[in-house]
Amino acid sequence: MYRFVLTRQWVCLTLVTLALIPAMIKLGFWQFHRHEHRVAQNELIATNLSAKPVAMTDITSPGHVVPRSDYWRAVTATGTYDSAHEVVVRMRTDNDDKVGFHVLTPLVLADGRVVLVNRGWVAGGDDPRAYPPVPAAPSGEVTVTGRLKADETSGGSGIKERKGLPDRQVMLINSGQQAEYLGKSVLGGYLELTAPVPADGSPEVVAEPDHDSIGPHMAYAVQWWLFAAAVPVGWVILVRRERRDLEAAKAAGADEAAGAEREPAPSA
Repeated sequence: MYRFVLTRQWVCLTLVTLALIPAMIKLGFWQFHRHEHRVAQNELIATNLSAKPVAMTDITSPGHVVPRSDYWRAVTATGTYDSAHEVVVRMRTDNDDKVGFHVLTPLVLADGRVVLVNRGWVAGGDDPRAYPPVPAAPSGEVTVTGRLKADETSGGSGIKERKGLPDRQVMLINSGQQAEYLGKSVLGGYLELTAPVPADGSPEVVAEPDHDSIGPHMAYAVQWWLFAAAVPVGWVILVRRERRDLEAAKAAGADEAAGAEREPAPSA
């Protein structure tokens, strides 16, 4: 009755079906784990942003690798801006996705150590290789508040390093690289400025990270699992349809044979 499923065509179709089911289940769990990661990250961001600011020197030090649990932690630092060694970070977007630069200014603490402060975004000038117009950093001793961020690397950020960049331009915000440039001890990670906000709005302070959206990953996971459930159902439907077609063809053949037998023989 179902011997046709042993034909080459049906064996291949069955093997493809058996391969698709676990693959789709795995893809569903992959999307589900991405959903869990997004939810956990949102909770971490919300918790760290709402926490009481702590001194940056209390949670990081030169050479320190900022752990994920401290990402976006509210921190403060007091010192004097070293505008002479300020650099800009290329290929950064503002809150409206316009491409420009981030302004990275060293803040020298009382003990001589340095905190890297990302003061925000500025537009580029007419010459993309020229140093862009950057508002001067406040003079004198200042206290800044911001979000603690980990050092950027090409592997973690996907941003490739480039050689031959114009003077005082970099691709990544990295305390190790800046320590070599400055010849001073630089605290690991950097401070993404949130206050004080420049009176004229420039540099444009980096927006708070999104921690409300959970993305479409859970919906994608459910879709993959539904697809996995639909595959065997579809296989059964195809098998039954094939059986009906074969039975109908067999019955039609039998009717034709019976009709031929009933036809009178032609007269001589």
